[in-house]
Amino acid sequence: MLTALAIRDVVLIERLDLALGRGLTVLTGETGAGKSILLDSLGLALGGRAEQGLVRAGAEQASVAAVFAPPAGHPVFAVLTEQGIEPEDELVLRRVVARDGKSRAFVNDAPVGVALLRRLGAMLVEVQGQHDQMGLADPATHAGLLDAYGVPPGLRVAVAADHRAWRAAVVALEAAREAIAQALREEEWLRHAVEELTALAPREGEEAELATERQRLQQGEKRAEALAAAIAELNPRERRSSGPAAALRAAGRALQRLLPAQSTEAVNPAAPAIAALERAEEALAEAETLLSRLADEAEADPRLLERAEERLFALRAAARKHGVAVVELPGLRDSLRARLEALDGGTAQVEALEMAAAAALRAFAASCQKLSEARRKAAEKLDRAVGRELPPLKLERARFTAAVVPLAERAWGAMGADDVRFLIATNPGQEPGALAKIASGGELSRLMLALKVVLAGGSTVPTLVFDEVDSGIGGATAAAVGERLARVAENVQVLLVTHSPQVAARGAAHWRVAKQVAKGRAETRVEVLSGSERQEEIARMLAGETVTDAARAAAGSLLGAA
Repeated sequence: MLTALAIRDVVLIERLDLALGRGLTVLTGETGAGKSILLDSLGLALGGRAEQGLVRAGAEQASVAAVFAPPAGHPVFAVLTEQGIEPEDELVLRRVVARDGKSRAFVNDAPVGVALLRRLGAMLVEVQGQHDQMGLADPATHAGLLDAYGVPPGLRVAVAADHRAWRAAVVALEAAREAIAQALREEEWLRHAVEELTALAPREGEEAELATERQRLQQGEKRAEALAAAIAELNPRERRSSGPAAALRAAGRALQRLLPAQSTEAVNPAAPAIAALERAEEALAEAETLLSRLADEAEADPRLLERAEERLFALRAAARKHGVAVVELPGLRDSLRARLEALDGGTAQVEALEMAAAAALRAFAASCQKLSEARRKAAEKLDRAVGRELPPLKLERARFTAAVVPLAERAWGAMGADDVRFLIATNPGQEPGALAKIASGGELSRLMLALKVVLAGGSTVPTLVFDEVDSGIGGATAAAVGERLARVAENVQVLLVTHSPQVAARGAAHWRVAKQVAKGRAETRVEVLSGSERQEEIARMLAGETVTDAARAAAGSLLGAA
């Protein structure tokens, strides 16, 4: 419900802070005192139109903040979460209007668009006035209100579930048809691609294996080349220059010639060098043997490397062609093959999905039929209930009708297959029409009151505002209006602007709106009345300018009766 309203610099209001409670709160005051300013201010906080004329003379901006305490589980919390606003126990809707007419909107001090403010406001407050009607006058709310009044909840749940199932079946059918149509357009390419990828036969992880094998073979080839070069240096049979072995042998022969010819037993002075050369020749021979053995073990097969590279390049070329990574080629082949198989067996699949969609539609239509029957029964019951409320409200010639009209199949939805409209005929012989178009302002307000009495508890809106619902009536009719407003206020918070003493006497709280002149400027103020003050105000409403003792007695009688 609305717990507080803070108004700053709006028209004749400089500063006003109001605290509101449950039940029926009545606002009274002379014409022109500023009661409409209070409602306009509230409307501004609820996302209403902002105008330059709202800013009080001499002020730079006007602001209004409306504080709400929504009941647990109220739909407004879901909207806040959807918008990324942290829900709190209190919800503050605030609007600031600059002198140039530009406005800013806030929810719990977070800046938001006016559209969100309007959306939240419609969920929290319903206004029924002489010129502005919301809520019950909106045809979009009628089906939900009728269902809440007299339709078993399980029927709505079943219709919504069957609608989801039908839509899911239709989506699956449309997807299958589109897949087949797409496949038909690509059939030749699909067959060629599947044949190509099947012949290529890519394996999972094959690219990594081939890359590793290629690197190993390339390194082996480099090792073989290095060993061959080393052996060629040691054994230059295919080279013109002599190798180290020949050089060692030549050096040894040259040193042998140092032995004197006349003494065969003389020691050659180069003997140590000769021995060293012989050892070097033996070591060289051993190195050559070892290198030859390594070369035999590391012999590279260029055909293996060539085959590995050809396979790797073929995989990468196929991946580039299809715009995927190499690792995705097996999955691509399988998906293309599935599309081709779907094309081959697509007719049977579509036929099966068509049967499933038709069955889902029949189930949904059956659920809608049950809901429609329940709605028609509830509509008859609602017509009678509202009809009983109309005569006491001086609408005895009016005829209310809750019309349940079948919709075309293309318009069926989660709410069923009906267009539910609340219609009214205010005069005999008149065809029922839309509430807002047929009834006058006062008639419409009283009709809304009758509906609210009957539909108590059907709406999730916790606060109702009635602006002069008692316009043009008095006596017993006004008393009937007051009694019904009090009944509605047992379930929701009601804020009422009234000129009727019979209605004002029914209020649980009573505010008097008055215009005062201070320092040469007019200003609207609100006084909370109780006891004798309240009796005096109701007496003024009864008697006019001169309040008599008889008027005070009558006011006391009204308060006592209420």
